[in-house]
Amino acid sequence: MNMIFLLIILGYLLGSIPSGLIVGKLGYGTDIRDHGSGNLGGTNTFRTLGKKAGFIVTIADILKGTIATLLPWLLQVDVNPLFIGTCAVIGHMYPLFAGFRGGKAVATSAGVILGYTPIIFIILFFVFMGCLLTTKYVSLSSMLTSVAAIIASVIKHLTQGSDIPLIIIMSLLAAFVFYRHRANIGRILKKTEPKVKLFKS
Repeated sequence: MNMIFLLIILGYLLGSIPSGLIVGKLGYGTDIRDHGSGNLGGTNTFRTLGKKAGFIVTIADILKGTIATLLPWLLQVDVNPLFIGTCAVIGHMYPLFAGFRGGKAVATSAGVILGYTPIIFIILFFVFMGCLLTTKYVSLSSMLTSVAAIIASVIKHLTQGSDIPLIIIMSLLAAFVFYRHRANIGRILKKTEPKVKLFKS
């Protein structure tokens, strides 16, 4: 039980590492919370600091979820890895090291999926890119992909053996994504949500 508690804390602390804040301040002398949406995630980093910083932050945020999810296996602790990965997602949304003002759960949730079931991660990556190319909305693409994650978890459960925890955690992560994008939903309905300009240098 002590090791499980330790993993919960480690997962949360990993998620709390504010990648956007670190990259912005160390690399650009900029606090991205003072720009754009004020969010610490990859999307606001792309818009505020450019592609290079955006990719670095997105990859770092994904890795937080992946590493947290792998911790139970690496340390041989008998706890569902999805649970520890979810702690990292909570840390990402409400980071201890950044005044509890974090990201929108997308990249770190993707990292949890990567750590637990890489095949579904790859499928969801293409779902996300397809939605993004079609809609040009990062927020809408993220929400649609989170729904696809639930569907994929159900299909995995039905075809590859029982995995109720995966369905539960994917549903929970999708709820996080929708909740954190509630302002974006309003802007999409009002047609004021900014679209991305893909492949523009």
